[in-house]
Amino acid sequence: MIRTKNLVFDYKKFDDEGNVIGTRRAIDEVNIDIEPGQFIAILGHNGSGKSTLAKHMNAILSPTEGTMWVDGKNTSREENIWNVRQTAGMVFQNPDNQIIGTIVEEDVGFGPENLGVSTEEIWQRVEESLSAVGMIEYRHHSPNKLSGGQKQRVAIAGVVAMRPKCIVLDEPTAMLDPNGRREVLRTVEELRKKEKVTVILITHYMEEVVGADRVIVMDKGHVVLEGTAREVFSQVELLKEYRLDVPQVTLLAYELRKKGYPIPKGILTTEELLSALSECKNTDIKTQVLGSEAKKSLSNVGQPLLKVDHINYIYSPGNAFEKHALKDISLDIYEGEFIGIIGHTGSGKSTLIQHLNGLIKATDGDIYYKGENIYREKYNLRELRNNVGLVFQYPEHQLFETDVLTDVCFGPKNQGLSQEECKERAIEALKLVGLPEKYYEVSPFDLSGGQKRRVAIAGVLAMKPKVLVLDEPTAGLDPKGRDEILEQIAYLQKEGNLTVVLVSHSMEDIAKYVDRIVVMNKGSKMYDDEPKKVFAHYEELEKVGLAAPQVTYMMHELAKKGFPVDTEATTIAEAVETISKVLKK
Repeated sequence: MIRTKNLVFDYKKFDDEGNVIGTRRAIDEVNIDIEPGQFIAILGHNGSGKSTLAKHMNAILSPTEGTMWVDGKNTSREENIWNVRQTAGMVFQNPDNQIIGTIVEEDVGFGPENLGVSTEEIWQRVEESLSAVGMIEYRHHSPNKLSGGQKQRVAIAGVVAMRPKCIVLDEPTAMLDPNGRREVLRTVEELRKKEKVTVILITHYMEEVVGADRVIVMDKGHVVLEGTAREVFSQVELLKEYRLDVPQVTLLAYELRKKGYPIPKGILTTEELLSALSECKNTDIKTQVLGSEAKKSLSNVGQPLLKVDHINYIYSPGNAFEKHALKDISLDIYEGEFIGIIGHTGSGKSTLIQHLNGLIKATDGDIYYKGENIYREKYNLRELRNNVGLVFQYPEHQLFETDVLTDVCFGPKNQGLSQEECKERAIEALKLVGLPEKYYEVSPFDLSGGQKRRVAIAGVLAMKPKVLVLDEPTAGLDPKGRDEILEQIAYLQKEGNLTVVLVSHSMEDIAKYVDRIVVMNKGSKMYDDEPKKVFAHYEELEKVGLAAPQVTYMMHELAKKGFPVDTEATTIAEAVETISKVLKK
């Protein structure tokens, strides 16, 4: 289906007159063969060349050197481009890049219509595709009124409706809730089985590639590792060197093996881990289940830094698109807290946080910052936004300057700081997010998705806010980059008494970093408690499109098999500790 021979691609840099003044090699001598009907996963850190390779599969890019064939057709030949794009459907990282219709069902039908499919068949495909991604109830909505995750589902449905022989998915689930990720992958897998569609998945969620026929790992434009999921994930240390990760069950097995337990390499499922642990067990397991140590109380005293008081918000009131996005939400946020907000796609998470610095005004209810109502007449919203910094779901929405350094300087400049102070703050913030100096003079629009996200976060950090609100800050980041950003934010929260509000679809990140979780469901607050207590309701969370961390499920499975482990464990470190106690090595 897809074959490359010595594929090379260079990005060119032009001056104002259109002359080439430099090149950057993104793909370097890549040779791959993908058979029809295979499920191939491509992994790699941000900037490794994954997306550039994917764009060659759809003939969006043409090789600088070498050749790519899609279904036997050379993608460099002009006469083949139309057929190549019919053959290989592309789902981009950002759905806004491929949604063009004003109504959801029209957008999904656009591709089949351009392929000359009959009207009756088009509507049948639209219904099937939207049902497959869980968006049938939104078929008459405007895509502009949807959340980021909902838009991504529509984009996937649009490609699925075209019935391509091959689907190339570039981080399609980065913005989706856990249930949405499962639905999308299940949909794609069904297509592969029924229609023999070839699936090429680029992702930073390692759990998504366990079932792949083959895993390809890229680094600096090269294919550096290739094999089955077990073969690749057995090499934990090597993957870490490439800024990657492994599934949580694989990592747990790896950490236990480091402690001396005879557990085989490349564990991929909970069942395999259970079998391996049964071999290690040398103790009477008919004992009381171990309990976790009580976490510090979350009860705060004094006045909250931010207070959300019975707010409601209605989008497009009085017309066909009216939607009650927030319903009687009350929330107290105290200085120095690290709060996680989770919820299914469209639950109201992004709408809620945009109220915190006055970007959106509640339909009714009030919001207070340091005891002052931000809706009172002549309240200084500019000062509020200096203190409550918001990093948007899509970094492109807040990047606009000619180069990275200038963009990050923008906030401090508007705070009235001198040019020298602005530059100092910008460089400090860029170092905090780990963006190398070589990118400072590059246009932010020439960066990868993960790099753009770092710049967006740096732009807010440079303003030194009291509250940092982050909407999916690690979506699109490679595992190493994700950990670096969150570790740095956790450090600033702890050492600088920064208040952090983190919206995320990664239950593992939420479990690892936050002190308190707020769960949103259909515009209402469902839970507000410490992580262990919230994730104890994992069955209820699943019913509203969420999940618990993978560790939680592993612990419950172990408990069912008679291992007296702490079922409240939510992190790898906690799981290693409780299993070690049981095994008594």
